[in-house]
Amino acid sequence: MSNGKVRVGILGATGMVGQRFVQLLEKHPDFEITALAASDRSQGKTYSEACTWRLVGDMPAFAKAMVVQPPQPPLDCDIVVSSLPSDVARASEEAFARAGYPVISNASSFRMDEDVPLLIPEINADHLNVLDRQKSKRGFTTGYIVTNPNCSTIIMALALAPLHAKFGIEAVIATTMQAVSGAGYPGVPSLDVVDNVLPFIDGEEPKMESETRKILGRLENSAFENAPFPVSAQCHRVNVADGHMVAVRIKLAKRVSIEEVRDALASYRSVPQELKLHTAPEHPIIVRNEKDRPQPRMDRDAGGGMSVTVGRLFPDNVFDYRFVVLGHNTIRGAAGATILNAELLRARGLLLGKSGAPAQSPAQAPAQAPAPAQARVR
Repeated sequence: MSNGKVRVGILGATGMVGQRFVQLLEKHPDFEITALAASDRSQGKTYSEACTWRLVGDMPAFAKAMVVQPPQPPLDCDIVVSSLPSDVARASEEAFARAGYPVISNASSFRMDEDVPLLIPEINADHLNVLDRQKSKRGFTTGYIVTNPNCSTIIMALALAPLHAKFGIEAVIATTMQAVSGAGYPGVPSLDVVDNVLPFIDGEEPKMESETRKILGRLENSAFENAPFPVSAQCHRVNVADGHMVAVRIKLAKRVSIEEVRDALASYRSVPQELKLHTAPEHPIIVRNEKDRPQPRMDRDAGGGMSVTVGRLFPDNVFDYRFVVLGHNTIRGAAGATILNAELLRARGLLLGKSGAPAQSPAQAPAQAPAPAQARVR
């Protein structure tokens, strides 16, 4: 493109996370949306016809007249970001990667594959080194697949990362209180969640337990080695619109003071901050000392929704310390996380177009094919 921007196609564009992609990329300095794709019932319609806008503010004007296409290659873009439901994401995302497109996915389908990075740029940017193995093993050319974790995993892992790096972690127990937007739209029926707490979210606890260990683990000889500590999670749906909260108890490998823990969290900076990536918050972790913070309504938008907020940090009577961490589930926990991953890939020179040229090179035109439903923010 003449403006030098990377051209982005969104898979699952009409869902809650897809709408966040459209909102967050509207004025992005390095990316522009050139293709929108979604389920059968949306295809062939304009975005304004196919999508009931659920976010605060108006649907961005540039997207309204764009025609929604099937989530199958080819699309008129250089890379694709995906918020497809997990049951259809695997086939669609692999088709794009095989066709030469870099795929940056919010879906869960590939997260735990042994050759796929499960990426939080502040924590494990070095895991991108597995991409050469992935491309060789799967026969990809310029295409590949990079995933971001489950929304609650991202929020918790950001708080665990500096503690694991400085002191070592021996065990983690986590209890979540997750917003209803995490279930997508229409999501949880109001008669189920009003005046109620739902103590079960299908598949959520195993994801938090396994994904956290992969993210905080090491890449050795192009193979992932999970972090050695156990993680136990219990997940709950609560009557909050946006913002996932996680109550964490942690056992450390070293005996350290609470001041050292607080400083490790508050001073944490990493690769996205060093590279000054557009979506990266200046402070990925904000530590609050008030006795009643964080709260979803007051703290979920910290750092433009990309920071997590830690509070209620105290010594624990069973483990070493306990704290509460909160983050915006559809921004830091989903669309914003995917965009930050794309920014890191671009900064590392890994966003190549289908010809192997820089990602703003021309791509193929769209064609029609079948495809499916909207996704939950998982």
